[in-house]
Amino acid sequence: MTVKQIRKRDGRLDNFNPEKITQAIFKAMKSVGREDFKLAKKLSAEVVRIVEEKFGEKEIPNVEDVQDIVETVLMKSGLSDVAKSYILYRQKRTEVREAKKLIGVADDLKLSINAIKVLRSRYLLRDEYGNVIETPRQMFRRVAKAIASVEKLYGGNVEKVEEEFYRVMVNLEFLPNSPTLMNAGTELGQLSACFVLPVEDSIDGIFNAVRYMALIHKSGGGTGFSFSRLRPKGDVVKSTKGIASGPVSFMQIFDVATSVIKQGGRRRGANMGVLSVYHPDILEFITAKTVEGRFTNFNLSVAVDDRFMEAVEKDEEYELINPRTGEKVKSLPARAVFDLIVNTAWKTGDPGLIFIDEINRHNPTPELGMIESTNPCGEQPLLPYESCNLGSINLAKVVSGGEVDWEKLRSLVRTAIHFLDNVIDVNRYPLPQIEHMTKGNRKIGLGVMGWADMLIKLGIPYDSEEALRMAEKVMSFISEEARKKSVELGLERGSFPNFEKSVWSKRGFKALRNATTTTIAPTGTISIIAGVTSGIEPLFAISYVRNVLGGAKLLEINSLFEETARKRGFYSKELILKISKKGSIRDIPEIPEDVKKVFVTALDVSGEWHVRMQAAFQKYTDNAVSKTVNLPAEATPEDVRKVFILAWKLKCKGITVYRYGSKKEQVLTITPPEMALLEEEPVTVDSEYAGGCPVLTCLH
Repeated sequence: MTVKQIRKRDGRLDNFNPEKITQAIFKAMKSVGREDFKLAKKLSAEVVRIVEEKFGEKEIPNVEDVQDIVETVLMKSGLSDVAKSYILYRQKRTEVREAKKLIGVADDLKLSINAIKVLRSRYLLRDEYGNVIETPRQMFRRVAKAIASVEKLYGGNVEKVEEEFYRVMVNLEFLPNSPTLMNAGTELGQLSACFVLPVEDSIDGIFNAVRYMALIHKSGGGTGFSFSRLRPKGDVVKSTKGIASGPVSFMQIFDVATSVIKQGGRRRGANMGVLSVYHPDILEFITAKTVEGRFTNFNLSVAVDDRFMEAVEKDEEYELINPRTGEKVKSLPARAVFDLIVNTAWKTGDPGLIFIDEINRHNPTPELGMIESTNPCGEQPLLPYESCNLGSINLAKVVSGGEVDWEKLRSLVRTAIHFLDNVIDVNRYPLPQIEHMTKGNRKIGLGVMGWADMLIKLGIPYDSEEALRMAEKVMSFISEEARKKSVELGLERGSFPNFEKSVWSKRGFKALRNATTTTIAPTGTISIIAGVTSGIEPLFAISYVRNVLGGAKLLEINSLFEETARKRGFYSKELILKISKKGSIRDIPEIPEDVKKVFVTALDVSGEWHVRMQAAFQKYTDNAVSKTVNLPAEATPEDVRKVFILAWKLKCKGITVYRYGSKKEQVLTITPPEMALLEEEPVTVDSEYAGGCPVLTCLH
C-alpha cells in the first residue's frame, strides 16, 4: 500500500486504515437493509485503489478527499440508496462538529453534542480563567492514572492496570460515578457520590449535620438523612425550657444550606430526607412538599416496616412513638396514613417509601448498627457516616449479533470491581468519621446502564416475562462475578476490616474485600456521556427535542429506532417529527406492530411492569435499585396505591412514583394527546435529562 497516512480535520496525521472505510460503507449499507460485508470490502478496496492512484506516495489525502471518493464509488456501483445514507451521515456529522465548536470542546471520541455539553459543564478540567483545558480522552486518562496509582500499595502493575481502566472508560463500556470523573487526579480528590449522615437530637447534632452536609456537597457528593431521632413538634426542651419545633422545621435549614452550595461548583446539591412512619410528626412530613417550591433540594421517603404494612392491609391502628422518651403518643389508623402517603405522592411525586425491614434484612454488618437512610436517589442504604462509590456497566456494549456476550460482560465486571475497590484507597474523604466507616466496610456499588438498549438489541419488549427473565439472568451473573472478584481481592489484599463482624464470615466466606458489591444507580449524566438509556429505565421517548446551547433546540431520535426504521423501509423525516409530538409510537399506524412492542416508552409501560422490573434486579443486587415508576397524567391514586403495595410484596427496598405533570418544575414536557396533531411543542427535555425521574433532585 503506497498511502500510509491521512490528514485529520484538525491537521493531525493518522495512519491510513482501509478497515475504517470498510466499516463506514458497511454501516451505510446496513442502514438501508443491505447487510453485505463482502460487498462492503470489495467497494472499500476500490476506494483504496482510487486513493492510491490519485495521491500515491508524495501526497497525503485528507479525510474529506477519501469521503468524496467513497460517495463516487457508491454511486458508480448503482448503490444510490447507500450513497444517500452515507451523504446524510456526512452532513449530520458536519452539523455536529460545528455545534461542538460552539460549545468549545475538542471532541476526540465522536460523542453526541449533549455528551460534550455535559462534559464541558461538569467534568472537563479548566484553567484559572475558566477555559476548558482537557479533552474527553484526556479526562479518561487522568481518571485511569489516578485510580491505577493504588496498585503501588499492593505490588500491582500500575501501567497495565491503567491501560485496562482507560480502555473500558474510553470505549464507554464502564463509567464510574460523577465525582470520580470530576475529581480523580485533582487537588480535591473526593470521589464518592453518596453519603449518609446522622442527625442527633440536639442543637449541636443538628448543626454538625448541616456543616458536614455542606462539606460533602461542596466536594460533589449527595447526602441522606434520617430525621427520626429528632423530638416531635411541641415536645419539651429541658435545657431552655422551650418547645421543640420538630424535624420538618429543621429540614428547612438543610434545604436552604443546600441551595447556597453548588456541588463541587458544578452541580446542585441533593438530599434524601427519611422519617419513620412511627414518628409523631409523620403527617406533617408526608405533606411537607405539597406547597410548590418547598424542599426543592430534597427527595422525601417514609420509612415503613412490615408491621405497618400489615396494619394497612388489616385496617388496624398503630402507635406513634416519641423518639426522645420511647413512649406511645397516640394511635392512628394505618390505612388512613397510607392513604395520605398515596394521595400526596400522586399529587407531588413525594414522598416515596423505604421498606426499612427489607433493607436491614440485607444489612451486611448488623453488629455495627441498623440502616436508617439512603442516598438521595434511594439506591444506596448506608450506615451513619458511610459513603459509597458507584459505577455502571454499559449493557448496550455487551450485545453482539443479537446475543449477550457473556465473556465480555464477565471481563467488564472484574475490571469494574477492581476499579471501584481502588477508588476507596485513592479517595480523599471530607471527614475522618467518613473515612473510618468507609474503609471499615469498603462498600462499592457496581450497576448497569443501557438496559433498555440491550433489550431492544435482543428484540425483547421491556414489559414482558422474557425481559424479567433476562433481567434476573444478567444481574445474577453480574452479582456472582462481582463477588468472585471481591473474594480474589480479599485474598490478595485483605478483607474489609469489619469482615469478622459481618454476615459474610458467618456464611462461610474465607475472605471478601467489599461488604457490598452491587447497586443499581439512576446513572443520570454518565448515561448521557455513554449515549444510552439511564440505569434500568425504559426509553422515555423515541424522538424528542432537547434544549441545548442556551436556548437552542436539538431534535434527537433514538439511534436504534432510526436504524430499524431505515432498515425496514418506513423511515421519513415527517415520521420522526410526528413521533416527537408524542414521544411514543404506540398509536402511529404506519409503524409495524412488532417494532411497537420492542420500542416501548416509560409512559407506555404500566406501573406493575415498572415495579416487576425493579424487583427482578433487586433480587440480585446487594444494595438497592434506583427506579422511577413513571405514570401518565391520567393515572389515579389507586394506581399509585397498587404500585406501593406491589413493591412491598415483591421485596423492593424502596419505591418512587412520579405522575407526569405533578410538579411544575420538571425537566420533561410532553404534548397532551389531544394537541399532538396540531402544531404544538414536541416532547421537550432539558439538557441533562437522561430518562427516569424527571425532576431536578434526580439529576444526580
